[in-house]
Amino acid sequence: MSSEIANEDCIGWAARDPSGLLSPYKFSRRALGSDDVSLKITHCGVCYADVIWTRNKFGDAKYPLVPGHEIVGIVKEVGSNVDRFKVGDHIGVGTYVNSCRDCEYCNDKLEVHCVKGSVFTFNGVDVDGTITKGGYSSYIVVHERYCFRIPDNYPLRFAAPLLCAGITVYTPMMRHNMNHPGKSLGVIGLGGLGHLAVKFGKAFGLNVTVFSTSISKKEEALSLLGADKFVVSSDQQEMTALAKSLDFIIDTASGDHPFDPYMSLLKTAGVLVLVGAPSEVKLSPLSLIMGMRTISGSATGGTKHTQEMLDFCAANKIYPEVEIIPIQYANEALERLIKKDVKYRFVIDVENSLK
Repeated sequence: MSSEIANEDCIGWAARDPSGLLSPYKFSRRALGSDDVSLKITHCGVCYADVIWTRNKFGDAKYPLVPGHEIVGIVKEVGSNVDRFKVGDHIGVGTYVNSCRDCEYCNDKLEVHCVKGSVFTFNGVDVDGTITKGGYSSYIVVHERYCFRIPDNYPLRFAAPLLCAGITVYTPMMRHNMNHPGKSLGVIGLGGLGHLAVKFGKAFGLNVTVFSTSISKKEEALSLLGADKFVVSSDQQEMTALAKSLDFIIDTASGDHPFDPYMSLLKTAGVLVLVGAPSEVKLSPLSLIMGMRTISGSATGGTKHTQEMLDFCAANKIYPEVEIIPIQYANEALERLIKKDVKYRFVIDVENSLK
């Protein structure tokens, strides 16, 4: 148990109001508990959630707000009961840092679906009553259950986007048995989530088709990411040619788009999983009834799948495509993220830029 008195020894970047503008901010982390890990943050991925909460899009932002929930770094201290990690280990922290640990979902290691609600890594209420603050900061204190081992051979800068973007697409792939070689997967949208869905699909031995509104992404989808096919979704002829050809679709698009054209591409008993967040989902009931199709949703993932995914990425040398930035560039990065001007995930080099 750490006896150190809380002082403002954590430095970060915070938004102070709904403008979302980030600037340097000093604050204190809670004292290290007996089950806690203190993690020196080396990198933090930039997620659209950082835009949503810094700008109070859901009306529940608690300022000053330190965003960031794709956190990786090195263990600097552990509580007396911690047995999974030691000082010097490489670990990650994802979108939540606590849960009730007692409900059926927590018991099944699906803590993100905790009946009492999981505690978000930032803008949540911590165990000591303070507001959680995320990874745009120098260090963080987290219960060991919500920390993940990053294999030693896996570069930390690549691990960060896996903690939200990666697990968001990996979880439904496991749940719907998309890891069977030879099956066919469609991926709608080619951003942070979509490009990892393509990489996972290829690693699972799937035949992967990318759907995008923009022809400009074709070359990278096929040559860089290894997709088998690229379709511009507005091309009626190309879409019709793929009717009833896909076993699965992962829809990562957050802009509003029609669903019936995509449902028609699924085979009998095919599944479309929604991981993006358009403002509404509209489709004809016949798109589900005829062909026994399913539309499903998925959030990030539980602790079991998260660790499994990190190990899978290390074993199969799956690396996100990242643009490394200093923390001083965070405001520009969020603006570029809104404009979809990133290939394919910003990662803040916290260790070398946060002073």
